[in-house]
Amino acid sequence: MNTIGHMINGESVSTGERFQDVFNPSTGEVSKQVILASKETVEQAIAAAQAAFPAWRNTPVAKRARVMFKFKQLLEDNADKICQLIGEEHGKISHDAMGELQRGIENVEYACYAPELLKGEHSKNVGPNIDSWSEFQPLGVVAGITPFNFPAMVPLWMYPMAIVCGNCFILKPSERDPSSTLFIAQLLEEAGLPKGVMNVVNGDKVAVDTLLHDERVMAVSFVGSTPIAEYIYTTASANGKRCQALGGAKNHAIIMPDADMDNAASALIGAAFGSSGERCMALSCVVAVGDSAADQLIAKLTKEMKNLKVGAYTDSSNDFGPVITKAHQDKVNGYITSAENDGATIVVDGRNPEVAGYANGYYVGGTLIDNVTADMSSYKEEIFGPVLQVVRVNTMQEAMQLIDDHEYGNGTCIFTRDGEAARYFSDNIKVGMVGINVPLPVPVSYHSFGGWKRSLFGDLHAYGPDAVRFYTKRKTITQRWPSAGVREGAQFAFPS
Repeated sequence: MNTIGHMINGESVSTGERFQDVFNPSTGEVSKQVILASKETVEQAIAAAQAAFPAWRNTPVAKRARVMFKFKQLLEDNADKICQLIGEEHGKISHDAMGELQRGIENVEYACYAPELLKGEHSKNVGPNIDSWSEFQPLGVVAGITPFNFPAMVPLWMYPMAIVCGNCFILKPSERDPSSTLFIAQLLEEAGLPKGVMNVVNGDKVAVDTLLHDERVMAVSFVGSTPIAEYIYTTASANGKRCQALGGAKNHAIIMPDADMDNAASALIGAAFGSSGERCMALSCVVAVGDSAADQLIAKLTKEMKNLKVGAYTDSSNDFGPVITKAHQDKVNGYITSAENDGATIVVDGRNPEVAGYANGYYVGGTLIDNVTADMSSYKEEIFGPVLQVVRVNTMQEAMQLIDDHEYGNGTCIFTRDGEAARYFSDNIKVGMVGINVPLPVPVSYHSFGGWKRSLFGDLHAYGPDAVRFYTKRKTITQRWPSAGVREGAQFAFPS
């Protein structure tokens, strides 16, 4: 059986005493094993990164950017293989995997802009013959801990910008689908990155805790569930590290009575069920304003959902694939049953779909639930599966209050033809990313990604301009060259 190891100091490392099975969620079969890093293995990666840092930080930024240009080309050249690896271990359909990879590539493109982004600021003659400027210097060794649902894209949110800013990086990807992440990191080495600048350690909590406690690691980026995000942030901060930890979500879509119901239904289908709902930006809850709007929308959704195809990643005609594990399949089905027991109406039931030839795969079909209320656990918690719930309210203010009261504040949107309502919604809703007739308001690479409330721990968002701020520290330098031979008296007042 194929064994997946680590990449440390530019070399493949396959030593280890602990292993974990990697499953093909389409079939339910074990396909590989991943070596779980020991504390000593992670420390080896940290040491390699620390040793590589002095030379890399002093490498001209234009040369660092050229590595990213080459890396972008290699990602495009190897796109089919990357998407196949994602499909084998995540179950994502090829067209969805390709979309994920493309969004990751866009972040590499932004990193290529580093010579401009890192120019700093300069002011001449801030005082008599005194000049002042600021520059953005790298932190040193930084780390990223990434989730299973986007094994290509989320790591590419982090290390291209961290590395092009002059840092050395250690990536701890999800142990559930590590192959595509490791292969992409190897492409970065092929692009000309010096040994030790990029390192990958596969592992579990042992690896995570080593990164969080080692004083040589200066900053940690994380994407995952809210309980783990809070733990990462609290532990990293207690150990003096800079930290950004992106957590869970419960993303709502308000459907106003004047919305274009046909387009809204189509948008919701893709936003709720794409990637099997395993997205932190998945639209999992519709808040319909008025029973008429709710009834119209549910009728259209029910009709369109009859054509949804769930199945193996190998068939590109499928709309979405399995969820990641058997345990998660059971969890998603449990939320559907919970909603039913709490009095909600199961309009379209996706439990136990028949997928010919894949009886042991971890499939959940598209599910639509009506008459959900805010006190139900299926509403309160993040389901992270292909389940769309409908809550009925009477007014837009009631809908907004429902969203504001929820502990998560990652993404939201409104479907309306009323510009005044849309403007009021975007100005006042307490959520970090907002869409107007856009169901997945994921920012492009030159903006930054992040939610509010318990969807984000830390002050800076992911990628885009905030990434430059996160992976650098500002230094301000003030200089003066006195005229030769001129002695000046001491000044005791604070200079101005």
